[in-house]
Amino acid sequence: MTQDLTMLTWSVALTVVQMIIAAIGANGQVGLVTLAGNRDGVPDATGWAGRAQRAHANMLENLPLFAALVLTAQVSSHANAMTALGAQLFFWARLVYAIVYLAGIPWLRTLVWAVSVIGLVLIFLQIV
Repeated sequence: MTQDLTMLTWSVALTVVQMIIAAIGANGQVGLVTLAGNRDGVPDATGWAGRAQRAHANMLENLPLFAALVLTAQVSSHANAMTALGAQLFFWARLVYAIVYLAGIPWLRTLVWAVSVIGLVLIFLQIV
């Protein structure tokens, strides 16, 4: 398996871990009965639980872009050392992003997000 695909696989795993952390946080605030219901009128999570949900939502927004770029690079035979670097930048920045977001460090969070976008751009530039 290429480095790009390995990072894609680990990015999916990271997304699942973020989902579990967000669910644990929501459960702590509103309880399992509420979460197992229809979720009508459930209040927004606050504190670290809210940050966990927002970090997970942000990962869900970025993962399809990453997957599309990695898979396009693979099938078009454009995968190379630069796409591998882009994939590594994306994954490691997203991991740090999740931690920094949970910790509630706003400006660092934005900087780390920008690094993940640089990873996407590196892959994109190898395809076009």
